[in-house]
Amino acid sequence: MEVNFLALLVAALSTLVVGFIWYNPKVFGTAWMNSAGLTEEKLKGANMAKIFGLSIVFAFLMAFILQFLVIHQWGVLGVTGGDPKKVGPVYDAFMAQYGTAYRTFKHGALHGFMTGLFFTFPLVAINAMFERKSWKFIFINSGYWIVNLTIMGGIICAWI
Repeated sequence: MEVNFLALLVAALSTLVVGFIWYNPKVFGTAWMNSAGLTEEKLKGANMAKIFGLSIVFAFLMAFILQFLVIHQWGVLGVTGGDPKKVGPVYDAFMAQYGTAYRTFKHGALHGFMTGLFFTFPLVAINAMFERKSWKFIFINSGYWIVNLTIMGGIICAWI
């Protein structure tokens, strides 16, 4: 299997679209600002090009590793040694039988959702509790990542 960098980039860029909606003041933006202890004045003067640029880079890194969680066919490479050219008949037989099995948006979205709920939510919650943030803050930020990972998982699984 080969990495589809365009699919990973589109999945990474989808986080910006979700963020523009999620953190809009009419959705969760105002509640997030209040729970984070931020004001409009505190947010002014930030280097937004740097923030958005690094956000895309970090989301791309997340998309890169997410492909191994949402696409089952990557697992056979781990079991057989990692290089499809070297493992030969075992890999070829597996791919002949299961090559496109469970390669849908819905299936990828399920694995993305589970990654968000069972990995990202606890990660955000642990950090936020030590930072003395509210549960509102935890649920807003975790919800954002659960939705993102669901969409990213769907894009990656269906496209790659």
